[in-house]
Amino acid sequence: MTPLDIAAAFVVILIWAFNFVAAKIGVTQIPALMLLGLRFTLVAFLLLPFLRWPGPRWRLVIAVSIVLGGFHFGLMFSGLQGVDAGPAAIAIQLTVPFSAILAWVFYRERMGALQLVGLVVAFVGVYILAGEPTTKPSVPHFLMVVAGAFAWALANVIIKRIGPIDVFLLNGWLAIFAAPQLFLASMLLEEGQVAAVTVADWRAWGSVAFMAIGASITAYGLWYYLIRKYEMNKVVPLMLLSPVLAVLLAAALLGEPLTLRIVLGGAITITGVAMIQFLKSARPRTAPQP
Repeated sequence: MTPLDIAAAFVVILIWAFNFVAAKIGVTQIPALMLLGLRFTLVAFLLLPFLRWPGPRWRLVIAVSIVLGGFHFGLMFSGLQGVDAGPAAIAIQLTVPFSAILAWVFYRERMGALQLVGLVVAFVGVYILAGEPTTKPSVPHFLMVVAGAFAWALANVIIKRIGPIDVFLLNGWLAIFAAPQLFLASMLLEEGQVAAVTVADWRAWGSVAFMAIGASITAYGLWYYLIRKYEMNKVVPLMLLSPVLAVLLAAALLGEPLTLRIVLGGAITITGVAMIQFLKSARPRTAPQP
């Protein structure tokens, strides 16, 4: 990789890591589903001038908006209301073992013995992260994050069926279709969202802007540029630094505790994810980070 492309990769790592910090700041002031609706509205507004109709794939794009935009982001951000940003950033890596399982179910892609060991290792790490039911994080909220990882893996199956598609086209239509879903879900499932929006300070609005412009547009664009230019095994290993950096940023900026349980569970989870991701010559391309 050229020095410029290495720099681009580290920009993606930093954006994705800080995205969990921004999300945690946002959900402390605005209910999760309303926050997401605002995020996707901004993404749609910024990308709309550049969009064209996705053609016959529009049904699959709508399906992605439901599974990825609604369920993945909705569950993950709702979970963040009761889970620290650092453990959430690690738990969401379960997308990799979930993707491996779904690839076996839908495409009969086999996993080797070491990959199966990695799958078990990843889930053990997340179990350690979750802790006991009487301790932090809130187990129901933590399970929402895990369910969000599964929804992301399911979205990867749908995206694979869509085939090659421009990242900004996919993100733009995803935002257009997902925003109304999230506003409706917020109206039905949340309370006080209108009042929360009216009193939210610059940090909450800054988190919306960062998630839309930084994570949804800039990081996704750089990510797809890199994986089009280089082999996946040259790019993806760097991305495993993102949850590590997220834990460190959450500790530094949000004052989240960096306990032995988080360090041990995180290290075990990332080890398992790495085993699944790299002990096979070909893995299906996954959707970008949240």
